[in-house]
Amino acid sequence: MKRRLIAALSVGVASLVWGRPALAAETAPAADPQRADDVIVTGARAALAGDQESASPTGLALSLRETPQSVTVIDRQRIDDFALTNVQDLLTQTVGINVERTETDRTEFNSRGFDITNFQVDGIGLPMFYNIQTGDLDTILFDRVEAVRGANAIMTGVGNPSATINFLRKRPTKSFQANGSAYLGSFGMWRLEGDVSGPLTGDGSLRMRTVGAHEERDSYLDYNHVNRDVVAGLLAWDVTPALTATVGYSRQDNRSRGVLWGALPLTYSDGTRIDYARSASTSADWTYWNVLDQTAFGELAWKPFGDWAVRGVVTYRHWEESARLLYAFGLPDRTTGLGMQGQTGRYDSNYDQLLFDGYASGGVSLFGRDHQLAFGVSTGRSDGEQYAGNGQAFIDYGDIRNLPNFRAPQVGYDPMIQQADTQDRLTRAYGAMHLNLTDRLKGVVGATAIWLRSSGDSYGVDQTRRNSRVTPYLGALYDLTDHVTAYASYTGIFNPQSQVDITNTRLDPARGSSIEAGLKGEWLGGRLYGSAALFRAEQKGLALYAGAFDGTNGPVGVNYYVGQDSVSKGFEVEVAGRMTDRWLLSGGFTHLQVEDGDGARTRPFIPRDTFKLAATYSIAQWNDLKLGGQFRYQSRISNDSGAVTAAGQAIPVVQDAYATLDLLGSIRVIDHVRASVNLRNVTNAKYLGTLKYGQAFYAAPRSILATLRFDY
Repeated sequence: MKRRLIAALSVGVASLVWGRPALAAETAPAADPQRADDVIVTGARAALAGDQESASPTGLALSLRETPQSVTVIDRQRIDDFALTNVQDLLTQTVGINVERTETDRTEFNSRGFDITNFQVDGIGLPMFYNIQTGDLDTILFDRVEAVRGANAIMTGVGNPSATINFLRKRPTKSFQANGSAYLGSFGMWRLEGDVSGPLTGDGSLRMRTVGAHEERDSYLDYNHVNRDVVAGLLAWDVTPALTATVGYSRQDNRSRGVLWGALPLTYSDGTRIDYARSASTSADWTYWNVLDQTAFGELAWKPFGDWAVRGVVTYRHWEESARLLYAFGLPDRTTGLGMQGQTGRYDSNYDQLLFDGYASGGVSLFGRDHQLAFGVSTGRSDGEQYAGNGQAFIDYGDIRNLPNFRAPQVGYDPMIQQADTQDRLTRAYGAMHLNLTDRLKGVVGATAIWLRSSGDSYGVDQTRRNSRVTPYLGALYDLTDHVTAYASYTGIFNPQSQVDITNTRLDPARGSSIEAGLKGEWLGGRLYGSAALFRAEQKGLALYAGAFDGTNGPVGVNYYVGQDSVSKGFEVEVAGRMTDRWLLSGGFTHLQVEDGDGARTRPFIPRDTFKLAATYSIAQWNDLKLGGQFRYQSRISNDSGAVTAAGQAIPVVQDAYATLDLLGSIRVIDHVRASVNLRNVTNAKYLGTLKYGQAFYAAPRSILATLRFDY
């Protein structure tokens, strides 16, 4: 129950999280990422080659080499090759991103030592409520995903100096194309998906795209089952050669049973590790978590003259959930196995977001040189309600050593009452300019001004606040050679917070700065891209959990916090592109330190070292045979287990360093038909998905997935 109350308070504007929206990055723009309606990023472009443009960091359409921040792009080809059908699996393989699988149906993400709070679709912020992905977000909707690491002052204006994740939608194409896939895998998994796009008129001025997927699967975890439906439709119309109107709608319905709320207590009361089976779950077959997410948008894109582009977008999103959950708490006695109990509850939520964004970009000539300019204004509102009905009795798990044989009984529930009713409003004005100072020296300057208003009540805590801030961005790049560029960037940090202190007063916004410097290069005619970066981010007054109210100053069980100064520093190395016409490579290494204001280690559940590498090798003359693999390593992590020594000292729980390996093989069966096999966790490594909250469950064992794909 406590974690539900914690989440109810996580409503900072930097969060705009699913279940408690606060307009963090939700109005952030992009530099018209679909200027050409037929843009389809494929392996032929090396997926991540340095000449690929990204507008996510600055709003300017710059190549990765021209962008003074670390950017990783996962394109459609890699998504299809490795069957990355959900965003959690995709980001697990993204350099510099850590995926915290805290529960079966809630996932959190972090980068460079801080939670990721900024998520966008086509550059327009539709962040995850609570910074948490509830249910699986399906990748069938997207053409590619971009991850911009570090603070992103221009395109978001607020939030942690972690990363911004930008999902680029599939768009209607002027030429006809269609594909469909059938999947069959371990744990009763099967999936069907389709994608059809093409013109509705002879000249292609009116065109449409529809996508859809249905997936069902059981799980290696006891009780768990998922049923997911995804549909989307987009219609584009060239009103004139210079004016294009696009409308779209998407719906994702995720229905899960036997879900984990919280996870497994990991130690006995004396701190000894509990030896669970990999399939262990504290859930019950009567639990469920249903999430319905619907989005509609309308867009006008105008090219008035030259390379100038103007874009206006309105987006409406409705999100609702209905859940009956069971949370296990308490540390059992090592001798008897007794001492763990469960709290159940029913929870309904619904949220509405309405976002407007107007944006312009193009070239300007100053002092005899050509430069790029981007600017815009955005505004948005978010309204949410939460209802809860607590279970009328606790559930006793008995001897935890008999967990596989335990069946939690159902109990009655109190009537549903409203626990939260909140409103958030955010307005932003922003601008950026790419300065072509000399043939070798470039600069990027920009700033974002934000005005935030929040009101309402959440689990007894007043949500009223008014914040405003101007956040700067500075970047510089210098071409050392024809192949290598040195760069540096500085970004201000403004992070409004919803957490309260021991007096039940909201904490002040966290403020700080983020700097990054490094080298970027292109080789082999631009087919191979590489980067090396040093980074440092500092935040003053960042919320740190300090305890829970006992009813004196605040509601019983609701957490209070203190402001902690935090510093994150480290380095990253990344490479991506085509080593040869047949060999595609992408990967990188991240080393990280996170310290408090006194230099002591903090956030130990985040790995200090991660390494990720993916590669494919194709042999066209052998029926387009393709072989590949993904390798992932992370170093040791730990956190407090909740157990203490006789002297009152906290006993940690540890997940040792581990590595996983995935393999793929695919071949063209006949024209337009391809068969593939993905083998995951080949070595059958047994590891915990996170230690963020001191509870966890084991990740999936070795599994296999077969796919038959049709392309036309």
